[in-house]
Amino acid sequence: MKLALLTLLAAATTSLTALPALADPALATSKNCMACHAVEKKLVGPSYKDVAKKYAGQKDAADKLAAKIMKGGSGVWGAIPMPANPQVSEVEAKKLAAWVLGS
Repeated sequence: MKLALLTLLAAATTSLTALPALADPALATSKNCMACHAVEKKLVGPSYKDVAKKYAGQKDAADKLAAKIMKGGSGVWGAIPMPANPQVSEVEAKKLAAWVLGS
């Protein structure tokens, strides 16, 4: 009985930790990220898949991206700058960065 309960609890925990990833496209849309970015293709800015490739293997990639999401940036992907996003909190920026890196 205890083993079955532990197995059920482990499965539920695994399911719950997967839920935030499902919310990130909605978060990206609500924060207006999708106006300039798409998962698979370049719009005004690079696709999220291209961003994930560029930062793959970099230990501090999530922190770099979270900072760029909040403060904006320029010159990394071309002449068009990414504006600052003051409506995005640090927690949201980190969540978005983790989702982008997993794209």
